[in-house]
Amino acid sequence: MPELPEVETVRRGLSPAMEGRIIERAEIRRAGLRWPFPAGLADRLTGARVERLRRRSKYILIDLDTQETILIHLGMSGRMTVSGLTAAFVPGEFHHAHPQIEKHDHVVLHMAGDVRVTFNDPRRFGALDLIATHTADAHPLLAPLGPEPLGNLFSATYLHARLKGRKGPIKSLLLDQRIVSGLGNIYVCEALHRSGIHPERAGGRIGMARIELLTTIIREVLREAIEAGGSSLRDYRQADGELGYFQHNFRVYDREGAPCPTPACGGTIRRIVQGGRSSYFCPQCQR
Repeated sequence: MPELPEVETVRRGLSPAMEGRIIERAEIRRAGLRWPFPAGLADRLTGARVERLRRRSKYILIDLDTQETILIHLGMSGRMTVSGLTAAFVPGEFHHAHPQIEKHDHVVLHMAGDVRVTFNDPRRFGALDLIATHTADAHPLLAPLGPEPLGNLFSATYLHARLKGRKGPIKSLLLDQRIVSGLGNIYVCEALHRSGIHPERAGGRIGMARIELLTTIIREVLREAIEAGGSSLRDYRQADGELGYFQHNFRVYDREGAPCPTPACGGTIRRIVQGGRSSYFCPQCQR
């Protein structure tokens, strides 16, 4: 599934196409995705003005002037695409050719200015809900989430306190969305390698100095991935249809058998399975 950098990249791509625009017509082409769509969705969206787009963990939140918020999760194969703006999303510059609506284009938002935003999801594991803006944080999908790894609430002091006494492996703990939200398998593998921490090491046995390094590197990896437009794995695309390219910067993820890129290490990247997910690491320089 798309992780935080991919979702943030999509949010940034959608923002110029949606913020400040009215949804002139909402075309709902099926009853739901992973769950049924809320009642009266098309009527509730039509005529609403988009106030702002934001992200919480791996969810896109679209605040409307009707005091309702569209909540979107892309799932395994969902993607949001824009047509009607130039490829560079320059405000005020448009082209009016839209692609033909496809079988898996389940929600199509016809925005003012002949701009179209489409939610396509072949596997239908994504989700779309419409909720009251003032209670959005209490939504069952959002309420349990921990702090954002790029936010002020996520710090070495916070993470050290949450890991204290924990016997579980650090890799699994970092994937626990109740501890820190938005981190996924790819970027945790990358951050642990850069930090020199073995993915099976007990979280409660990592000292404060290493935690400080880890929190710094988590932010660095995420920011680099966002700047690269995310990683092009499976069905992921940016809002303009382009591919992300952070996968070219992977140090360990999906590189089993390759030499470790750490200078003078000499180790070989290994793969193990933790909690049903692949962990990639260097046994030579990660302890």
